[in-house]
Amino acid sequence: MTAKFPIDPNQLALETSSAKTFGAEYAETYQGAAPYHHICIDDFLPMEIITQVRADLDSLPDAERSFDAADEKLKSQYNPDRLPQFSRNLFYAFNSRPFILFLEEMTGIKGLIPDPYFIGAGIHKTQNGGYLNIHADFNVHKQMRLERRLNMLIYLNPPWKEEWGGSFEVWDKKMKTKVASFPPTENRMVCFSTGSDTWHGNPEPVNHPDGLPRQSIALYYYTATWDETRIEHSTLFKPRPGSEDTSSAGRAKRHRILKEVLPPVLHRKVVGPMRRLGF
Repeated sequence: MTAKFPIDPNQLALETSSAKTFGAEYAETYQGAAPYHHICIDDFLPMEIITQVRADLDSLPDAERSFDAADEKLKSQYNPDRLPQFSRNLFYAFNSRPFILFLEEMTGIKGLIPDPYFIGAGIHKTQNGGYLNIHADFNVHKQMRLERRLNMLIYLNPPWKEEWGGSFEVWDKKMKTKVASFPPTENRMVCFSTGSDTWHGNPEPVNHPDGLPRQSIALYYYTATWDETRIEHSTLFKPRPGSEDTSSAGRAKRHRILKEVLPPVLHRKVVGPMRRLGF
């Protein structure tokens, strides 16, 4: 089984021209995908890298953030700064110039900016019974005021069957039809463009027969194209048609309306208590 991306598995070094060439090979597939641009590439990294990251996960610190709510259940997040050295250096490689140029060649999005804060990124772990409902991601980086443009996921599980849940799902922009589904199997990379109607998630609960969690590398990339006249939003959730999914879509809409009509000082005083009470 031949690894696809040209990265040295020991030094985690990338050669710029090889990275760009690799990106160009997948440009047509990525940019031709509907309902929004996306791609799935199997055997993405040298297998030695996946093996070492999985070994690092055996000594994870306490989670940076944990979620156990209606839309996002039994999920934990680990910032790269708190990971063992090898995995930490891998994240830095994913934020490097050669990797950015690979992404630009593949996606056609120029001026991509990595996130030095790794907001929401890092290692994601979802325990058995956990899931992430269909959603569109937050659209602006609060610290840097940049527009979110791209997500990349690399799955760290051993070989994984679809019936074990946790598949990454792509939905059409009207949230009527599931367009694609990718089980989170070993060394699979999924990358996709983000917007306010790029609906995706892993809503089927993880159900591994041996109790193994769903584990992935998650990275987000931005561009300096945010316009302050646009409407900023946090993660937007939507239920699948005919499902029993819960959704916070109504709550998010209420918060957006209040932000538009209330002065900033009053908005902060009103929305904070609403969030704490679940409204």
